[in-house]
Amino acid sequence: MTILVDSAVWPWRGRLWAHLISDASLDELHAFAARLALPERSFGGDHYDITDELRDCAIAEGAQPVDSRTIVQALHAAGLRKRPAHRHQP
Repeated sequence: MTILVDSAVWPWRGRLWAHLISDASLDELHAFAARLALPERSFGGDHYDITDELRDCAIAEGAQPVDSRTIVQALHAAGLRKRPAHRHQP
């Protein structure tokens, strides 16, 4: 079980953002997010959107930096990937 984070290359609201995921479970992801004090609104159904500064904190806490392709592959392999239209549904 690993927490993964991609590079902060996604622009939004004048900042660059990264995706934080678990390759095993949403419970693991939420527990890690709680350690970083991430707000619930940053959860996107199968990932957390985090700023470049929080990415550095996540890596310091043990998240493994990977590329975006690995993020998608890990979500699919774990059965956690949600299509964009379904991400905010329970």
